[in-house]
Amino acid sequence: MVQIRNFSIIAHIDHGKSTLADRLIQHVGLIDARQFHDQMLDSMDLERERGITIKSQTVTLPYTSKSGEKFELNLIDTPGHVDFSYEVSRALASCEGVLLLVDAAQGVEAQTLANLYAALDHDLEIIPVINKIDLPAADIERVKEEIEIELGLDSDDALLCSAKAGIGMEEVFEAVIERIPPPKGKADNPLTALIFDARYDSFRGTIVSCRVFDGSLKAGDTIQFMSNKALYKVEEVGVFRLKLEKKKELTAGEVGYIIAGIKTVRDTRVGDTITLEGSSVKNVLSGFKEPKPMVFSSVYPIAADDYLALAEAMEKYKLNDAALVYQKDSSAALGQGFRCGFLGLLHLEIVQERLEREHNQSIIMTAPSVRYKFLLKNGEKITIDNPQYYPDPTLIEKSEEPYVRISIIIPEKYMGSVMKLCTERRGVNSKFHYPTRGRIEINFDIPLAEIVYDFYDKLKTITQGYGSFDYEYVDHREGDLVKIDMLVNHEKVDALSVIVHRDNARSRGLHICNKLKEEIPRQMFKIIIQGTIGGNIIARSTINPFRKDVTAKCYGGDISRKRKLLEKQKKGKEKMKMVGSVEIPQKAFVSILKSEKD
Repeated sequence: MVQIRNFSIIAHIDHGKSTLADRLIQHVGLIDARQFHDQMLDSMDLERERGITIKSQTVTLPYTSKSGEKFELNLIDTPGHVDFSYEVSRALASCEGVLLLVDAAQGVEAQTLANLYAALDHDLEIIPVINKIDLPAADIERVKEEIEIELGLDSDDALLCSAKAGIGMEEVFEAVIERIPPPKGKADNPLTALIFDARYDSFRGTIVSCRVFDGSLKAGDTIQFMSNKALYKVEEVGVFRLKLEKKKELTAGEVGYIIAGIKTVRDTRVGDTITLEGSSVKNVLSGFKEPKPMVFSSVYPIAADDYLALAEAMEKYKLNDAALVYQKDSSAALGQGFRCGFLGLLHLEIVQERLEREHNQSIIMTAPSVRYKFLLKNGEKITIDNPQYYPDPTLIEKSEEPYVRISIIIPEKYMGSVMKLCTERRGVNSKFHYPTRGRIEINFDIPLAEIVYDFYDKLKTITQGYGSFDYEYVDHREGDLVKIDMLVNHEKVDALSVIVHRDNARSRGLHICNKLKEEIPRQMFKIIIQGTIGGNIIARSTINPFRKDVTAKCYGGDISRKRKLLEKQKKGKEKMKMVGSVEIPQKAFVSILKSEKD
């Protein structure tokens, strides 16, 4: 009888999750040396280019223990970046235990703590693993001390390994089968399965990734999605072995895929429960929390005719990235599009690149914004995430912006520069904690809008890569918020509008003006770019025109001839300016998202 264990690997970014998954795959002989490449489970080009995991990936590993028992180990590899924490929560809902990876040189970091708490919320068995023990900078005793003090786990239970060198893989496998409990479900109960991921295949429809908690499922069964009661006949079931491997049936405890000719993409919802037609099951499985978008931006097709294609692409993309939230939107400057909610700025970048690469969409994204609350003088309360809907300033009684509590773990020597960065970004309520000798944890309450742009990049720069950072939403607090409108050639471009704190308005307006000046091509007439608050101009830059030398044919003679020609040219340019329109290129919209010191 084959026994089953379901586990996940969680860690801070760059602590070696993907490398450990590679070694585990190699250890069980799932792939030969000729076909092997690094980051086996990272299937996207984007993941390999950036060296990060974006999507949770599943693989079933066949393993025979030292005592000769056969096991089927379902491994779900997870991302480490804070912007993909929703992927982690979905993976944890399908497991009974986790390997919590800690870098032997860098120790416990901010996202290590965040992932630990997520695993504790799901009541999972946690196995601490100290990775990269072969590094010259490895300090195993210090890391064990951090595991005891910061994570509250028994460091004697920590496994030592080097995923790169393949050291300690046997111990990892044995710990998984001994310490992670087997699934509790029974095959003779009514079917309940949790959808934790899905992707669209143009030939076979939606391929659903699911964890079967109770019952069994085979080809020919008619399944029902409990959220919308949609019925489909199962064509194929199987497990993930780097490629899809067909099976006769999936039974309780297994993780696998279902193909049922699901062409209607919106029928499949991640977190939904699958059961059989006519089943007596009434209670849905508790999936995972709804994603809470932190950053908002609008997406528009470059050509208005591509709107329907973009709508279809968004629907298929949403299937594979349940953290994306979107609704229809429109702009006077850019036409029909979608207002999207993202978990962070990296999530926004990844969505943009994947839409362009995987779905062949040419898109424009507006400046990211957060969700603001306004109390109007008539007592009405409104919440907006789009600067287009900023209320009339004369009607506003009070405005509030979202605050997050950030946790930064750094070596002690960087404390001064990190404190300076946080106070510049209007950070308040600072707290300090020394988890171990030489390391400090700093907590600040900071407006979310201040960390959305380039806070993470700045932190990495000033701490030489040693700073780690995590955040959670706290509440909305009162602030003096204003809307900056951008005028190009005296015409308002609503897609470039931003809401900022009044103290930062001038510097932000100048930054946008200067970035647009760099990106908008010169014309035969002068282009004026202005940032305004209400009727007051707070920033301006000018793109000088191309100028033909109309006086070149004049040699000698009276100066009045030259003046006459220059005057004529001036009138022509004034006329051109009145009728000329300025096209703003796509990269101009992207450029204003970049750091002010770029």
